[in-house]
Formats: sequence, C-alpha cells, structure tokens
Amino acid sequence: MEPQKETLGLSKLSLPHPTALDLRGRQSVRATFKLSPNAIEALSIVAAHLGIKQKSIFDHLIEDAQSLMLIAQEIDGISLKGLERVQKTFVISRSALKSLEKASKEANAPRDAIVEMSIQRLMPIIARERQKHSMRKRILNDIRNFLDKGIALLAEFETDLGNDDPTTINFKSAIKALKSAQNEISAFVNRGEMIENFELQHLGIETKQHDNLGNDLDKNA
Repeated sequence: MEPQKETLGLSKLSLPHPTALDLRGRQSVRATFKLSPNAIEALSIVAAHLGIKQKSIFDHLIEDAQSLMLIAQEIDGISLKGLERVQKTFVISRSALKSLEKASKEANAPRDAIVEMSIQRLMPIIARERQKHSMRKRILNDIRNFLDKGIALLAEFETDLGNDDPTTINFKSAIKALKSAQNEISAFVNRGEMIENFELQHLGIETKQHDNLGNDLDKNA
C-alpha cells in the first residue's frame, strides 16, 4: 500500500493557522438594537438592492474598529434623545459584537447610537445607486425603443428573405439576446424602485462639539 501523499504539499508551506478564538469570532449571534426606522430601512435596501446579506453589511460596518472608534468618540451621550426608534434584532458575527461593545465602553458612547451612525455610512451608497437607477430607467427606455425597431426589421427580413435565410436566422438570435437582456435589466430596475422611494436623510444624531484645539466643548461648559 502506497504511503498517503501530502495534500498539495501544505506541510512545506509556512501558513498561519486559525485559532479557536478566530473561529469563534466568526460565529453568528443575535443582537438587539433600538434604531430609527430610517436606519433599518437603509440597511434593508442596500442588502436587497446589491444582493448582499444584511449580516455581511452589518459585520463590514461594525468590524471596522478604527472607523467605529472614531464614530464612538464623536457621539454625544444624549444623542438619541427625541429620535423615534424601534427594536430590531440582527444576526451578526461574535467578533463584530465584541468590537461594538469595546468601542462603546472605551468611548462611553451608547451602543445604539454607534450603530445608527455606522449605518449612516451607507447613505452615500444609496445616493449613488439612486443616480444610477435614474440612468438605468432612461437606458431601459432606449433599449425598449431599439428592440421595437429591431422586431419590425426582423419582420421585414422574414418577409423579404424568408425564415431560413442566414441573415434572418442570425438577426433573430440577436433580437432574442436583446430581449433577454431587456427583461433582466427591467427586473433589476423594478427592484431599484425601493431606492427611488427611500427618504434619503441624515440620521438625527448629535456629535460632540470641539474647539480649534480639539478640546471637547461639552466638558468645558
């Protein structure tokens, strides 16, 4: 019996080995936050429109420790006062939750407010996709007009050359491909209606005020 060969020669490579802590950090956990309806909708819209799971977006925003700490340090302790909020449970990674709790504790900032401001980072994406959505609608209308002209031209080919003529056959294939593309683009544009109807606004969260030297004016008041 031949000795078992090394799998891809991995034993000869110097690769970092995952630790149990790393793997546990990727575990999914449920976390409940009180967020504004606008923030919840923004997260849902980006996930649905881009075809990305909410968990992936949430983890991307929260696991960015540097940005998270910058956000946490700028948030006023009473910044959520008067903001309409609802409870929402999300599935996030354990490491993302740990990063959020660390930033909240070190900056003495409300955890919910950090999440609100983190989701604010999605607003430029929604704004850009809204512009693209308008362009896609115009392009789709051009494609429909072009397709109508193509179908009319195909009818002429079938009358003048016959259905079996190579020109008719090839052009018919092109029209079918264009029709398929038009259907897919139309479906994508229909999904984009949620972005068009979304009320793009900045979340009502106050940030700390600083003087020219970077000192916290709230503490000096």
